[in-house]
Amino acid sequence: MTAEKNQGFNTRAVHGGQAFEPRTGAVVPPVHFSSTYAQDGIGGLRDGYEYGRGTNPTRDSLQEQLAAVEGGKHAFSFASGLAAEDSLIRALLAPGEHIVLGNDAYGGTYRLINRVLGDWGVGHTVVDMSDESAVAAAVKENKTRFVWVETPSNPMMKVTDIAALAEVAHGAGALLVVDNTFASPYLQNPLALGADIVVHSTTKYIGGHSDVVGGAVVLNDDELAEKIGFIQFAVGAVSAPLDAFLTTRGLKTLGVRMDRHSANAQAVAEWLQGRPEVEAVYYPGLPDHPDHELAKKQMRGFGGMVSVSFNGGEAAARKVAENTTIFTLAESLGGIESLVNYPSEMTHASVKGTELEVPANLIRLSVGIEDTEDLIADLEQAFKQL
Repeated sequence: MTAEKNQGFNTRAVHGGQAFEPRTGAVVPPVHFSSTYAQDGIGGLRDGYEYGRGTNPTRDSLQEQLAAVEGGKHAFSFASGLAAEDSLIRALLAPGEHIVLGNDAYGGTYRLINRVLGDWGVGHTVVDMSDESAVAAAVKENKTRFVWVETPSNPMMKVTDIAALAEVAHGAGALLVVDNTFASPYLQNPLALGADIVVHSTTKYIGGHSDVVGGAVVLNDDELAEKIGFIQFAVGAVSAPLDAFLTTRGLKTLGVRMDRHSANAQAVAEWLQGRPEVEAVYYPGLPDHPDHELAKKQMRGFGGMVSVSFNGGEAAARKVAENTTIFTLAESLGGIESLVNYPSEMTHASVKGTELEVPANLIRLSVGIEDTEDLIADLEQAFKQL
């Protein structure tokens, strides 16, 4: 069976690119580790397979699966989320062109654009993506090729109106790129809302088990896809066969995992709101979140990420982050196990001193699929250390 566009999300996630192996009938396609492929005479390629950097059946299956769940025509799988972003930018931007970027983007994305691609001649402007007039002004003032937004954002959990930003970008001849990592394709499909390109760190919710690193680019435009595919082949930052297989396996259960992530995160966020130690809780599922209604409109759920700031300042945030037991202090997010992160010194250390600097009294929780009561009890015992 192959996935069809009119089928539900979970059906597409399970069956996209996953036709059974024809010789034996194995329902799970095999992992193809071969680096090269026999030719039937010079140039006589079998189904287009020639060399592992350019094509691999396991990676091709994942790419078909990714396109199916995002509602896209083309998908490209890379060795990491940053490799995906780097390949995308180099495929479609030239030196002298510009990116308008959200003011609370992932620190690694900002570092790539500012310190790596900046030296190549790509400019950038940082703006508040909730201020459409500011975005429009920044786009107009520069030779803007990309408007780049994360929604929900990392780690301040801002939700941006994708359809509105698409109008702003397209009105100026720019492309809208949406980092959909936090929401995942299960909760949000930016292409359907007007975005041109979707990027993912598949390391996170798509892989879902903290055991594989990867990235993806998904889009509909044939001409743009050809350029991205060329960079994927020519530069070679591709996902390896086993990594592609692990990502495929994780993606098959994304829907059921995200339901549990979202339910647990909602419960944790509501518990945090009632604590006297807490200054603010950042979670779009809370009715008092400033973007709650927008999140309800463009997302199917509110996800598993919660950020929280403390009245006790940096010392309180550090104390809680270092005293949980079920929530593991670690980088990354989106796995089945709960993680706690101190962004100021961990994921966002590279943006200290910039417009993207994260408050020192904030921690970020990646709420896993454990029992809700145990997660809250773990936070409660950590809070007792304050």
